[in-house]
Amino acid sequence: MGNTRGFCLQTSVNANSADQLARKSAVMAHLERHPFSEPWWLRGRHLQTVWAPLFRVPPVTPSVRAERVDTHDGDFFCIHVQEGKPRHPMVLLLHGLEGSFRSKYILGLHHQFGNLGWSVVTMEFRSCSGEMNRARRIYHMGETSDLDFLIRQFIATRPDVELYAAGFSLGGNVLAKWLGEQGEQAPVQVKAAAIISAPYDCVVSAPYLDRPTARLYRQKFLKSLVPKALEKERQYPGAIDVRRIRRCTTFAEYDTYVTAALHGFKDARDYWAKASCGRFLPNVRRPTMLLSAADDPFSPGITLPRAHAAGSAWLHPQFTDTGGHVGFVYGPNPWQARFWAEEQTVRFFQAYHAQDHFSDSGNPA
Repeated sequence: MGNTRGFCLQTSVNANSADQLARKSAVMAHLERHPFSEPWWLRGRHLQTVWAPLFRVPPVTPSVRAERVDTHDGDFFCIHVQEGKPRHPMVLLLHGLEGSFRSKYILGLHHQFGNLGWSVVTMEFRSCSGEMNRARRIYHMGETSDLDFLIRQFIATRPDVELYAAGFSLGGNVLAKWLGEQGEQAPVQVKAAAIISAPYDCVVSAPYLDRPTARLYRQKFLKSLVPKALEKERQYPGAIDVRRIRRCTTFAEYDTYVTAALHGFKDARDYWAKASCGRFLPNVRRPTMLLSAADDPFSPGITLPRAHAAGSAWLHPQFTDTGGHVGFVYGPNPWQARFWAEEQTVRFFQAYHAQDHFSDSGNPA
């Protein structure tokens, strides 16, 4: 991961812009010493995207306990908690569309942060734990109330917690949107965040996934999303149009007849416009790494928020030409594969943590 003890700029959420720009510059220099390079044996956006889900052997994680979190609306979602060493930070992880604690990138970060002694908590969105949730809703990329509730619950029980958060794909959108909604009012315990392969502008990205060439990706997601929608209709008869759902083959149809119908949007385009995190980025006031590839088969490169990232003291761009969607696989061969997005997330969090805890000499502050 590299030694981060040399980071010595003092962190403060109330720091002026010049101070935060200096911190950003130092951290960016550290990250840039570890660039992503696509390996000879795994080239191309699609191979990068599908290799890990198909072939990665998930690492063994330490003891993790599952907990059910009851919500104010009489519903629930689940979390998976891996306790770290006393007085070490906590990392909160958010999975992508139809992911869970068992997603391999989630297990990868549980393993890496566990090795550092940090606590790790994965939040599973409603309906993603293997059991359908109870309320007349499921989850979507713009729904941030459960995340806000969980973070504030952690803070209420551990007011001295140092909290870092990472979100992948849809989970990255949820996290980035929440940070933008909170702005300066984000809890001081939230130290930094990482957003990996998020759809910054779904008005562009969702139709991109509805192209004929993306049919296999689309089918994979709809294969589990449609049965969930039908189960939700059985819970709440008449809530959605069953005939249309059984026939839907695109995200435009699914998001119009399920997501919008259940959550109060006019249609899919209204949902995409209001829920996409890109428009919330200018309000982010916590150090946030944005890590995405221009060749992401889920989102075209034109959606990457390059201007926002360049003009913000808080946003740390890690935009690569290659890497696919939540891919970023590298290494000398398939048997020694490594995962750059996860490693870069660890480096980023360590760097900001070190700024809080080490002085110029490298001795504990």
